[in-house]
Amino acid sequence: MHLQMPSFAATLTYDTLRFGEFEDFPETSEPVWILGKQYNALTEKDDILSDVTSRLWFTYRKNFPPIGGTGPTSDTGWGCMLRCGQMILGEALVCRHLGRDWRWAKGHKQREEYISILNAFIDKKDSYYSIHQIAQMGVGEGKPIGQWYGPNTVAQVLKKLAVFDTWSRLVVHVAMDNTVVIEEISECSCVATCHFRSMLTISYSCALAEEETALWKPLVLLIPLRLGLTDINEAYIETLKQCFMLPQSLGVIGGKPNSAHYFIGYVGEELIYLDPHTTQPAVEPCEDGQVPDETYHCQHPPCRMHICELDPSIAAGFFCRTEDEFDDWCMRIRRLSCNKWGLPMFELVDSQPSHMVSVDALNLTPGKYKNCICFVKHIPKIEIWIINFTSFKIPFTDFSDSDRLERFFDSEDEEFEILSL
Repeated sequence: MHLQMPSFAATLTYDTLRFGEFEDFPETSEPVWILGKQYNALTEKDDILSDVTSRLWFTYRKNFPPIGGTGPTSDTGWGCMLRCGQMILGEALVCRHLGRDWRWAKGHKQREEYISILNAFIDKKDSYYSIHQIAQMGVGEGKPIGQWYGPNTVAQVLKKLAVFDTWSRLVVHVAMDNTVVIEEISECSCVATCHFRSMLTISYSCALAEEETALWKPLVLLIPLRLGLTDINEAYIETLKQCFMLPQSLGVIGGKPNSAHYFIGYVGEELIYLDPHTTQPAVEPCEDGQVPDETYHCQHPPCRMHICELDPSIAAGFFCRTEDEFDDWCMRIRRLSCNKWGLPMFELVDSQPSHMVSVDALNLTPGKYKNCICFVKHIPKIEIWIINFTSFKIPFTDFSDSDRLERFFDSEDEEFEILSL
């Protein structure tokens, strides 16, 4: 709920309360994990805050050009998940162009790659990942402009927008049904060398030629998950923590119904996150191409919440710059799945299992089955969610509408989402 007062005053009130509530980072001997980096809160507090501040912080903005020419000029109240999607992808671009160990310093001249990353998110229609692009691409996912997104929808939108980012040349793969299929990732991330050789000209530099003819495109892996029905199943908590410890971690987007956050780590039983629910004025790049960037970095201690308060509908992200990094991620995930202290959140397989049905084989019309009754059964030993639909049968004859199922099960409240068939 937003108070009926001038947005500037509301923003000041929100920020003041938020700053006061989270001013002190906990004095604890427990390790602090931030996107694959471990810290000691007693001796490395400055390093922790420097790491957090260096993450890109995308929040509500106001007074930007109307979305679609005649649409909203602010995303306050509806754009929080879109901003979280920007943050998780922004972290991928930072890792891609600057490296995980890059640190932001207030008032210092920044590298050109950093400025290019910021320009990709500026609130205008021609930026790769602007609120305008995400909102308008979401229309194709069944989400009108101004409607709240779920984690799966924003993941699907980012996947489509990344195709047009010729500078970063990322592959965004969205793993559905709680299953990461290595074969599918290899098909979309491995680039045929001969294809690019035919496109290269003598005018290209040797460095560019070497990169373009590489057999692997940097991978952003997004995994939409549902870790319970209304509350997170405690059996997943330790596994979720382990995800923040992986060097490939991009964090997690989720939060609470209609209130999204970008989770970047944890300490003890608390998740550490960046909160997009602050309205700031839209930023205009300078004439020399530089971007006033102080409002894109959270310069106060990060927010925290108990892990049990997390809504079960999330999307976990990972970045693998090279094929070796992806192989390392697979090895670590397999190792985690062998541990007995928690249930695996998803399955890693070499090829698509026979029990899975591709979404391309389903033909659902959004809204057509709103009144259907769903019974969900969880079998812990083999980690499968079985969903029985009592009022209709799923047709398997039309292969033309591959996105309909994802839209249908990524509704505003996301009460149900197919995890495995």
